[in-house]
Amino acid sequence: MKNRTFLLFVLVLTLGLFLAACGTETEEEGTEDTSGTESESTEGAEENTEDATEEEAASGDYKIAMVTDIGGVDDKSFNQSAWEGITAWGEENGLTEDEGYDYAQSNEKADYMPNITRFVRDEYNLVYGIGFELKEDIQTAADQFPETNFALVDDTVDAPNAVSITFKEHQGSFLVGVAAALKTTTNKLGFVGGVDSPLIKKFESGFIAGAKSVNPDIEVDVQYAESFADAAKGKLIATNMYDNDIDVIYHASGATGNGVFNQAKDIKQNDPEREIWVIGVDRDQHEEGEINDHNVTLTSMVKRVDVAVQDVADRGMNGEFPGGELLEYGIEENGITFATTNEEAMTEEIITSVEEWQEKLLNGEVEAPQTTEELEAYEGSL
Repeated sequence: MKNRTFLLFVLVLTLGLFLAACGTETEEEGTEDTSGTESESTEGAEENTEDATEEEAASGDYKIAMVTDIGGVDDKSFNQSAWEGITAWGEENGLTEDEGYDYAQSNEKADYMPNITRFVRDEYNLVYGIGFELKEDIQTAADQFPETNFALVDDTVDAPNAVSITFKEHQGSFLVGVAAALKTTTNKLGFVGGVDSPLIKKFESGFIAGAKSVNPDIEVDVQYAESFADAAKGKLIATNMYDNDIDVIYHASGATGNGVFNQAKDIKQNDPEREIWVIGVDRDQHEEGEINDHNVTLTSMVKRVDVAVQDVADRGMNGEFPGGELLEYGIEENGITFATTNEEAMTEEIITSVEEWQEKLLNGEVEAPQTTEELEAYEGSL
């Protein structure tokens, strides 16, 4: 009896140990399975986080800024058009000023480099220099800060992290020259330039060529203010021109052109019946010509700086920054056009004629001159 009881005890004990061993093994296997699932889940979460970060870097974290020339961001011309483009780009991408996009005002040339380096220090991805006068400083910055992208508007820069943005201003100037020749009653036109330079010569040459294409005998008085920020000088030049029977002035002088508008409006204020006009530049300057029930802005040569800066910003944000390239925007690229806002002044007849000349430029029948030498050759062919 005792032996049988002892054998039974041993059998129960052995069975218990066996079941305990099996239970432990199963629990360990279950623990291993659970740990593996948690590990895979964590890795997936990390991958999702990385993807989200990359998407954020491709949009929300991309910041752009511009440095004005001395004309200022509210010059009602070139700088203002660039800022309007940057602002539009920022709003389209859900960004806010000072965080996703910004500008720095330059009151003198000595401000250019400090303004540029401030944006580099604040880790902006793309910094624009607005105007050919920033060429030297943008070139220096591009060489010193290879991790930052730069864009120079209206001149060329040579660096793999910088793009040159230029326009076919001579095409648009040709078209407004046609409009001026069709509008004048005295056959005397004026051109007011900012700084005498190869860039502004494109405006001058195209304008004269367009006017003389309509009337080879038309007279064009050309004067330079040697500043893009001297409205008083612009007003003085315009005064002399209007006093000499010039009735249409085209200005390519930035904020200096504000003085041209002011003089035209003063004359119109005192003599509402006098036919006197200004042709704006870079953006539609129709608002600048408003005076009582009249408007002295005939048309404007619209250079879509806003379109260009948005285009380059989009490319940069999408990882396709055109570093080292020269981009040129003309009529065909929707970078150059002419304004028809003043419907009373820009009649259907004038618009139709300008559009006909525009088609000639597009199909290569006519080529607008860019330099004094090309202008002389063009005039010789008329």
